[in-house]
Amino acid sequence: MAALTGKVAIVTGASDGIGRAIAERLAQDGASVVVNYSKSADKAKQVVADIEARGGKAVAIQADMSQVADARRLVQDTMTKFGRLDILVNNAGMFMYKPLVETTEEEFDRMFALNSKGPYFALQEVAKVIEEGGRIVNISTDGTHIGFAGATVYLGSKGALEQFTKGLAHELAPKGVTVNTVSPGYTDTAMMPADPTFRQIGVQASPLKRLGMPKDIADVVAFVVSDQGRWLTGQNIHAGGGVVM
Repeated sequence: MAALTGKVAIVTGASDGIGRAIAERLAQDGASVVVNYSKSADKAKQVVADIEARGGKAVAIQADMSQVADARRLVQDTMTKFGRLDILVNNAGMFMYKPLVETTEEEFDRMFALNSKGPYFALQEVAKVIEEGGRIVNISTDGTHIGFAGATVYLGSKGALEQFTKGLAHELAPKGVTVNTVSPGYTDTAMMPADPTFRQIGVQASPLKRLGMPKDIADVVAFVVSDQGRWLTGQNIHAGGGVVM
């Protein structure tokens, strides 16, 4: 029997990139997966079709994770569909590379809405219904520990998500729920700046001399949410290929 058979997982921002890889991997491990998307309905439906073609179970549910009402509805719709929830992967997010002095208030609010506020209220809704022994994973970035110019708003919003992990690991422990952060390093997704120099920096930063791939992150998440990951909670797992911090 697959490791996650009978479990139900939500993966936010799962129509592409790291989110898609995580959704596919959890489905491979036996979970019924909610493939969340905001605008990319066709891509989300393709993820579901690919999962089903391999014998897995999945459903696409639209919700803009920058909107609190949508974040709550995503959890409620999952409960209506499946009657239970075991795993939440807070993956939806956005990146912005812009100097502090050029960042507008609107850009600040948009970044924090998607990377911090929406996920927080999804966590709140999940805390009400998640099964005993459930798993929560917040996807952050190794950038909060490395630090680099031009991404202060992004790093701040992801830093908030990491602090949610620490607090909730204690708050949800009586229910046997583990809460962890997984922080990718330089990973080859559409979110990565197209600048070849930036990509080369990422290659050189890792002792393995390559960029991370979405599957690399998905495999780490799969371990964290499995029974083998039961003794990890409140941790920030750096999945950056040894990027120097």
